[in-house]
Amino acid sequence: MWSALGLTDDLTIEGNALIVRKDVGNVGASWTEYGGDKGGNRYVAASQINTANVDRLTIAWTHKSGAFDGKSDEARQSSALQTTPILVEESLVFCTQFNEVIAVDPGTGEEKWRYDPDVPTDSDPANQYTCRGVSYWKDERANKGSQCSARLFTGTVDARLIALDAKTGKPCEDFGTGGTRRIQPSISLRWPGEFQITSAPAIIGDTVVTGTSIGDNLRTDAPKGTVFAFDVRTGETKWTFDPLSGSPDIRGGHSNVWSTISIDEARKLVIIPTSSPSPDYYGGNRPGDNLYANSVVALNAETGTVAWHFQTVHHDIWDYDLPAQPGLYQVWRNGKAHDVVAQVTKTGLVFVLDRDTGEPFLPVEERAVPQQAEKGETISPTQPFPVGTPNIVPDRVDPSDAFGLTLWDRLACKAQLENLRAEGLFTPPTIQGTLSLPFTGGGANWGSAAFDPRRNLLVINMNNIGQYTRLQPNVKDGGKANKINDDDEFAPMEGAPYGMTRAVIVSPLGLPCTPPPWGVLAGIDLDSGKIVWRQILGTTEDLAPGGFASKLGTPALGGPIVTAGGLVFIGATSDHYLRAFEAATGKELWKGRLPAGGQATPMSYVWKGRQYVVIAAGGASNLDTKLGDNLVAFALPR
Repeated sequence: MWSALGLTDDLTIEGNALIVRKDVGNVGASWTEYGGDKGGNRYVAASQINTANVDRLTIAWTHKSGAFDGKSDEARQSSALQTTPILVEESLVFCTQFNEVIAVDPGTGEEKWRYDPDVPTDSDPANQYTCRGVSYWKDERANKGSQCSARLFTGTVDARLIALDAKTGKPCEDFGTGGTRRIQPSISLRWPGEFQITSAPAIIGDTVVTGTSIGDNLRTDAPKGTVFAFDVRTGETKWTFDPLSGSPDIRGGHSNVWSTISIDEARKLVIIPTSSPSPDYYGGNRPGDNLYANSVVALNAETGTVAWHFQTVHHDIWDYDLPAQPGLYQVWRNGKAHDVVAQVTKTGLVFVLDRDTGEPFLPVEERAVPQQAEKGETISPTQPFPVGTPNIVPDRVDPSDAFGLTLWDRLACKAQLENLRAEGLFTPPTIQGTLSLPFTGGGANWGSAAFDPRRNLLVINMNNIGQYTRLQPNVKDGGKANKINDDDEFAPMEGAPYGMTRAVIVSPLGLPCTPPPWGVLAGIDLDSGKIVWRQILGTTEDLAPGGFASKLGTPALGGPIVTAGGLVFIGATSDHYLRAFEAATGKELWKGRLPAGGQATPMSYVWKGRQYVVIAAGGASNLDTKLGDNLVAFALPR
């Protein structure tokens, strides 16, 4: 059948796999950004490790940061190691859960230097103590080798943006005040951790851009989710953007940008994924679609003005914010390259947009969604759905299909599901209780997607976990809105007529009630939007009672990478492994045991002729995985 396609240099066969493009340019040549490059391709153009030898991988070195030294048990139990290193200035540089920045030798893991911003560990952060990465900038105007001619930027749990010399880790004194620019919230905070930075800043030209992560459900008059752009040399403000500027009639509340921002240098665009408005589960005080919340927004890098936008959820009352970095990919169709933005979502949907206009590259249509919300709420009658790509994970479940290890377990799950309103995606939150599937952790989350430019293949992992959400009338006070625990989370949503409780729906034995697989890895052709393959991700080895390793998939936080060796690498799962899959088929080829949970996105690089795959293994308190302070590098035996 392939002969009918008229294969050229851009369309060839390797084994049984169709390769649409052999020359990928400079994509994957280095890993100098959190997402590999400024557009989040998470692609590595190295093939020393490949499908034929990946089963020989072994641990090359391990670095232990000592991040928990001197920290309280409470701080430790509110942490997640989500960092992905970058390779710059002949060092592998990453940040710890508590915002220490560390540089190590890429070949040995030996520590070169570290910088400790001394963040407070009693701040009770809205989204855990975490730091996903640091960013790099080189000053082409400065004398080579001069202090801070190459800089690292990192954000902190107490909302500081810090500039460091990339070779020594010492603060750049000319940036802000002594190397620090503190970001001030628009209103007074209720507690110190209500406002923080969790993701690596974005850099374009001589501008560094950051968003913030904010507690969503404490109150309707939450701090604004302003995006800030600063001069990389001085720290002076260049522009700001409020994601709710598209709805100027809204007073109070926020929509913010807590995840990773992408940069299109050729078009001079800053492309941001925005969150839902606050509070998440009631929108009576914010009528309309709430532009530019829940949107991919392209901003002019010089002015911060909107070039284009695309909204993925109208008037969000489900906490279905955009959690992942917009992917700036080049997709080949009929021998022609198209620059696109691919946005994966918590809802399990994938939107692919034209990068010049923001219009859908793959068709999108508005579909009617469930109505009849609680009193005071007016929701959108329709929501956007991709036409060619179905949900990667389900959005509904028949209670008779409830999962359980025993009959007693299954019946308990069935009873829970039967008591909830469940009409599929976008069923409104209710006093009765509503099934949210996928739950608020996704679908997709901050780990984002990876793109194989040779195959037009988007690779993404998603969770298939159900959650109940219940509105509580006339709740005036009580409960903290900034933690998700094993027990039900309560949020007062002050200023709204309802409070909210939510929790993952689990059986008496502690396993999800939704039918497995609970974790899915999928490959999607971005030319057609078709799902090429879908595989189970993870086992219950470190999740089920007694350590029974059943291949049911697991909840997963962290993303994949793709290599020119035809491999997909991913940790993320609730069992403690880094895995390798065949990019063409999704077949699992190898797994390596980690000393703690691998709730981070890996990366790969070549150093002195040897290819390494590196992942942070420090667990995540919100997944109850084993905590630690490890950075682990795998390589082929010498």
